[in-house]
Amino acid sequence: MTIEDADQRVTPRAMTDIDIAVSAHDLIAQLTAKPWGQVGPSVYETARLVTAASWLTGHDRRVRYLLDNQRPDGGWGPPEAYALVPTLSATEALLHTLRRRDAGAPSGASEAELAGAADRGLRALFGWLQHGALSVPDTPAIDVIVPALVASINEHLDEVRDAPIRGLDACSGDRRLGLPPGMNARRLAAVRQQLAAGAQLPAKLRHFLEVLGTGVQGAPSMRPGSPGAVGASPAATAAWLGGPAAAESAGPAREFLEDVAGWHDGPVPCPVPITVFERAWVLSSLARAGVPLTVPLALLDELSATVEPSGIAAGAGLPADADTSSVTLYALGKLGRLVAPDSLWAFETEAGFCTWPGEDGFSVTTNAHVLDAFGQHMINWADASPRHLAVLDKLSATLPGEQQADGSWRDRWHASPYYATVCCAVALDQFGRGPAAVEAVAAAVDWVLATQRPDGSWGRWSGTAEETAYAMQVLLTTGNPARRAIGEAVGQGYAFLAEAFDRQADPPLWYGKELYLPTAIVRAAVLAALYSTQRKINLGGVW
Repeated sequence: MTIEDADQRVTPRAMTDIDIAVSAHDLIAQLTAKPWGQVGPSVYETARLVTAASWLTGHDRRVRYLLDNQRPDGGWGPPEAYALVPTLSATEALLHTLRRRDAGAPSGASEAELAGAADRGLRALFGWLQHGALSVPDTPAIDVIVPALVASINEHLDEVRDAPIRGLDACSGDRRLGLPPGMNARRLAAVRQQLAAGAQLPAKLRHFLEVLGTGVQGAPSMRPGSPGAVGASPAATAAWLGGPAAAESAGPAREFLEDVAGWHDGPVPCPVPITVFERAWVLSSLARAGVPLTVPLALLDELSATVEPSGIAAGAGLPADADTSSVTLYALGKLGRLVAPDSLWAFETEAGFCTWPGEDGFSVTTNAHVLDAFGQHMINWADASPRHLAVLDKLSATLPGEQQADGSWRDRWHASPYYATVCCAVALDQFGRGPAAVEAVAAAVDWVLATQRPDGSWGRWSGTAEETAYAMQVLLTTGNPARRAIGEAVGQGYAFLAEAFDRQADPPLWYGKELYLPTAIVRAAVLAALYSTQRKINLGGVW
């Protein structure tokens, strides 16, 4: 049967209206035109600038962004406990703004509007944190961010108790926020003590300077690199700068903040810059799908130049990690740049590969990408050394061992199981060794088929273009073409993507301080799925 026969919504017009080659060319051009990366606005990061950098251009618009993006239940951000960090950040920023209005500081909103939003935020937080049922996600440094913001909000509540603000009814009396079950402030206290003692912080903690206290201001060991960012974060950069007096003579750091504040007309993204991360993921997605590409030599040269013996960082101000290293190596290998994966040995552990040394947890997607990197290296170099084969064997056992009973995978760098599942299933299908890898891929295909939504999409909370693209890639790359169900599912998925193309705004699903949206990376995943489907049809379209 043809994919068109599988679902009548896939019309010839829908198939031809989307020119994948042109879209891919435009996307690659943006990698050079916008070298810091393309990231959606962040509630958490924007709120931190409302508190710390009212002097920065666009302050009123940042306040307005927070007010306009509050949910009906009083929270901010994605569903479930992913809302905790952005809601804490936004609520603290509004309380801070309310208290500063006594000094005549601009806010872009009336006191009644600010108080109403802050009150709703507090009510949501009291409800989540006092009932003890919150299952906190494993987002980076959440055990530092949450205690710091809870303490700041409680300080505001102490002040408001003595100087009440009309409309803040939720903070009457001695009510104070507590921490989620199992969380404490010990790590935050330890880091602040290290700073006070003059110790140099690990590079990964620079991304979170805004919650580490005043000891970070102007610290020589944390000076901004290119393009003026500290820790790939506007909030961390503002914390390093300090107040407006210091910012006036800050040079590149101030320029960086002014630039990113203009991207979304006030609100700011995070993380940024993500130059290498974005380029590696975009190019690897498109190249794996076989999308015809003309990649500028300068872009390949710049990506090749990031390879270091200690690994590759996602962007300036971030530490090297095995995930970025392996995806970069895979992309370079697919595009004809042969680079040995020797830098990955620094991340090898007994069970597999850590994202970085000392990682708290285990990432299946990092290990799937390592499998890709070594597998592609062995194809390019015809290198089947015992050490490289041992990596393939290890990961061919480790990844199936991490698979869920339903056939999916979950990971600590993305909220959707469809991302983790496509990373693991495709890597095992192409480079895995042994029956466990084959069985794991088959189980993943069954899970994808079983979880498609009635409208043809896939998604954790709702159907999204990003997650639909990942699910389709599992079926298109690893599925058995003889199965009628796969043709039907792909046809329905294509119809959804064709309808959503250029019209559906995807939600943030990637792990950062809060969930964030790397728009170019998501765009590449959608283009790859569309192209893979079109190529099946051009080759006959028979399943």
